[in-house]
Amino acid sequence: MTSISLTRPSLPLRGRSFRALVLAPETPLGDWFSHLDALVQRSPTLFSERAVILDVSGLAKDSLRGDAAGPEAAEPAGDDHDAAAATPDIAGLVDELKQRGIRIMGVEKAEPAWLGPALPPLLSGGRPAAMAEPEAKALEVKAPEAVKPPEPRKPNSLVLETPLRSGQSVYHPEGDVTVMGSVASGAEILAGGSIHVYGALRGRAIAGAGGNPRARICCRKFEPELIGIDGLFRTADTTDPKLRKKAVQVWLEGETLRIAALD
Repeated sequence: MTSISLTRPSLPLRGRSFRALVLAPETPLGDWFSHLDALVQRSPTLFSERAVILDVSGLAKDSLRGDAAGPEAAEPAGDDHDAAAATPDIAGLVDELKQRGIRIMGVEKAEPAWLGPALPPLLSGGRPAAMAEPEAKALEVKAPEAVKPPEPRKPNSLVLETPLRSGQSVYHPEGDVTVMGSVASGAEILAGGSIHVYGALRGRAIAGAGGNPRARICCRKFEPELIGIDGLFRTADTTDPKLRKKAVQVWLEGETLRIAALD
């Protein structure tokens, strides 16, 4: 008698990691959406073809549902109102973002009960991209034992010898980015450190992208669509027109982006 054994074919599973932008709405949602709409209008491609995570940690439970529905929405009475307020309207928020062309791939810092089967999955364990720390932190010595000095970090800079054309994107999370030419409109640079452009800056430049408030942006001709340092952004129409086409530097002072001419 002949026996035949069948082997189930293996199903290959692979892990992948991707960069994602994080949107963290704040109350009142009406004001937050107004700021978001203004940003998208000034930089229409900012969220194009990008993975976006929704961080709902900054939303108060008792204001989400009423804020999303607007001031004229009817409020349920009694216990029904308390139950509704305790469950944020994540579906409504995701739908509002989808109407603006922003697709959410996951939700962070939410309770599992807030998400239904039709919503993006709950994500955990996310962390900023590995960046150089802005400054050394003092070590707490709990016992009188020798503390080894930290090894000096090796410089990790990226130098682009050619101009950055429209549609091109450069992401360098571990150091500075230097462009020997210009950055065209529609191009983008995201750097963990500072950004230096020896030509015209006409695209988007985001420095300190991951927690480096000491990063700076310097260029010889200032005509950007968007600039940002450590999560704070400014668009072209919110900058001083007198600085246009001049050599400038941009730095972060507290919670304010400062821009000054280099001449």
